[in-house]
Amino acid sequence: MVNHIVLWNFNETLTEEQKAETGRRIKESLEAIKEKAQGVISLEVRVNELTSSNKDIALLSSFESVEALNAYQIHPDHVKAGAYIKEVTCNRACFDYESL
Repeated sequence: MVNHIVLWNFNETLTEEQKAETGRRIKESLEAIKEKAQGVISLEVRVNELTSSNKDIALLSSFESVEALNAYQIHPDHVKAGAYIKEVTCNRACFDYESL
């Protein structure tokens, strides 16, 4: 199994209302891919609600294999969501790892 974790901050130019809408839109667009892409075990988007965090939004996902992760990354719906995410976020951090 391959775990794929991505963290972002919202662009500072967004208002609190825009951040809430942006978080909802990112969550909906990425979580919908779970049912469309092969090899997705789990996929969840969490919007930060605690002041103790230094990131605003997280993608927590698991895939059957590296090949499944690679296929997800080029899936048309992921590419479309990624283009939007790049417009409204900054400070992306990604961590991928294999587990048994």
